[in-house]
Amino acid sequence: MPRPFRAAYVAAAAVTVAGAATGRERWQWLSKPLLMPLLAADVLHSGGELPATDRKLLLGSLAAAGVGDAILIDPDSDRRLIAGAGAFTAMQCGYSALWWRRGARPRPQVAAGRVVPWLGAVALLLARAPKVAVPLTAYGATLTTQAVLASDPQLAPQARVIAGTVVPGRDPRSRLALGALLFTFSDALIVLRRLFARTPAARRGTEAVILATYAGAQYLLTAPNDFG
Repeated sequence: MPRPFRAAYVAAAAVTVAGAATGRERWQWLSKPLLMPLLAADVLHSGGELPATDRKLLLGSLAAAGVGDAILIDPDSDRRLIAGAGAFTAMQCGYSALWWRRGARPRPQVAAGRVVPWLGAVALLLARAPKVAVPLTAYGATLTTQAVLASDPQLAPQARVIAGTVVPGRDPRSRLALGALLFTFSDALIVLRRLFARTPAARRGTEAVILATYAGAQYLLTAPNDFG
């Protein structure tokens, strides 16, 4: 089945990333708020076999992410960063509930590789940015939970698994782990940008990578919306 809304999402994501890389905030204001509505439209258009509860969880998560996207168009404000973390906390909780409903459970061999980076980010925040450490640490806990569940091989039982990690393949469900990994990488860069990016060029470049990996993560996490 054609997926016109996902194609439009890719185009809007490209404009958003270009706007961040070149400092054209107007481009971001025009394109970034379209990202999550386009994915939601794809769910409604192509997710006919999705159970009603799963559809509500997915649409609710995308709505929360859309709020976070609008808030974080200005990523250099700590107040906006904290508010955006609140919106994305709701999104991560929704995704976690969705993966749990689909049979995902925390696996020690998976959790170890996701918890360690979170603890490292917590240590950096406490040492370098204590004012935002608590809310971002709380958000990181929900991100880590979502990533652990999304990486459970049970979600894609036919996929290859190497060292406890699902290898992306033709089955869209096998790409959830990669989506979670991209999300973790994107949010780790947010912390590093906040702490270490000092020049306008460094902030723009890092923000472009953050948005590119974020857009890729959302694309992969919402792709398998047609299975229960």
